[in-house]
Amino acid sequence: MVTKIQKLLISGLLIIMVGTVLMACSSGAKSPRLAKDAVILAFGDSLTFGTGAAPAESYPAVLERLAGRKVINSGVPGEVTGEGLSRLPEVLEEENPALLILCHGGNDMLRHLDKEQTARNLQAMILLAQERGTAVVIISVPTPGFSLSPPPFYRETAEKMKIPFEEKTLATVLSDRSLKSDYIHPNAAGYRKLAESIADLLEKSGAVP
Repeated sequence: MVTKIQKLLISGLLIIMVGTVLMACSSGAKSPRLAKDAVILAFGDSLTFGTGAAPAESYPAVLERLAGRKVINSGVPGEVTGEGLSRLPEVLEEENPALLILCHGGNDMLRHLDKEQTARNLQAMILLAQERGTAVVIISVPTPGFSLSPPPFYRETAEKMKIPFEEKTLATVLSDRSLKSDYIHPNAAGYRKLAESIADLLEKSGAVP
């Protein structure tokens, strides 16, 4: 027979176990504090380039104002991760960023490319940056379609590589007509929302105060 005290102990243990699981589901990864003169490299495709809005309204441009750090916009519309992987070394060499924001993979999904290869390409890009001493954060891109949920490989990659990640904002933006310029691109308000989420991620990870 279970006594009242035993029930309370069991309940407490369950609460602790649930809390532990929830903590494990959060990346909790940290980034080095960025100096005031640090360069942030925003690397990706049209979502980084800012298709659907003016250049000053792209997420890298807005993030530069929010984070108080120089943000380089290195977005190439239509690029797939394999092409990004080939392009990245030269960009890292030229810009020498302290932090890489990687938002890539949407065109792979639009073209129905192999998801495992996309994940490998993302991991290779992260390694290229980390080998140079560049910190990395990754932004999940939702699968085109009705559900607009990001594929699991973004979270799995972030957890494997122990880097901060943001996985909700683009799905939220692209499910709201008022935040979109077309089927797959945000408008100025949508890019601002993305920039604000990334700025919040950088603050939580310790990259900026």
